[in-house]
Amino acid sequence: MKKILTACILLFSFVSNAQVYSSKQPLAHTFSIVARDEKTGEMAVGVQSHWFSVGTLVPWAEAGVGAVATQSFVDKSYGLKALALLKKGFTPQQALDSLTKADPGREVRQVAIIDSKGNVAAHTGKKCIQVAKQIKGYNFSVQSNMMLGDQVCEYMSNSFKQTTGKPLAERVLLALEAAQKAGGDIRGMQAAAIIVVPGKKMEPWNNRSVDLRVDDSPKPLEELRRLYAVHTAYEHMNSGDLAVEKNNMTLAMNEYNAAMKLFPANLEMQFWTAIALANNKQVAKALPMLKDIFSKDKNWKELTRRLPPVGLLTVSNDDLQKILAQ
Repeated sequence: MKKILTACILLFSFVSNAQVYSSKQPLAHTFSIVARDEKTGEMAVGVQSHWFSVGTLVPWAEAGVGAVATQSFVDKSYGLKALALLKKGFTPQQALDSLTKADPGREVRQVAIIDSKGNVAAHTGKKCIQVAKQIKGYNFSVQSNMMLGDQVCEYMSNSFKQTTGKPLAERVLLALEAAQKAGGDIRGMQAAAIIVVPGKKMEPWNNRSVDLRVDDSPKPLEELRRLYAVHTAYEHMNSGDLAVEKNNMTLAMNEYNAAMKLFPANLEMQFWTAIALANNKQVAKALPMLKDIFSKDKNWKELTRRLPPVGLLTVSNDDLQKILAQ
């Protein structure tokens, strides 16, 4: 017990003397990627760590501005401060230099910044726990510390470079999965996150096109992969709804079918697809779908009764009775 207490005192002394420890500066040792899609201009941050809720600590991004990963002995202020400096016209390197110069704990920080033009800057302090590395490339930077092996950054870098043409979120997720294959965090896995923002400035409520987080899981990347599939499915549903509004049922059904293929057990996707068919005079196609849905959960039939009064089901009374008879 005395040896353990002594070790704890020494650790506290180290971080205290380095002026980096506080309840607001957790120890998020991790691997991450900041990246930009050259075609769409989107920017992203992806991260995985054996640290609870790492998605609230490491990734920061703003549409039309840039993306930041701040890790190791985390100073969360780096995220917002770096983005603010980018908005003032600083390059990522100028922003990083400004932040680290003013930070007495710079040697235990690991930070990466990318801007809306794809310029990158990265810093790995000399006192980051090994294995600690960074690799900067065209439109991306990968960085890691406290890794089990010494090839984590190489695996991430190679993965990102080899997946050109895929959606940015998919490329980032693949890079994280590659990092884990290379050994990942020496402590194991716990949390992961991906943020993607548009390349152009947007209203604050449209600032993030992808925002997925796993706070606590024995297999966070598997769960993040599942969530990304669900996200993609709902994106197809949204595109289908827009196609219905434009009276393009062929496109709408293609989008709805793509959504249901990704998430086949989701009754809500099936339900609204059937309702869209019914509203477009294709009740005969909607009936078997609704029958199956109602048999699995009777509440969907009750919801169907509530749609005509608010204009969301616009069939004749005869067709409504056929639907409710299922």
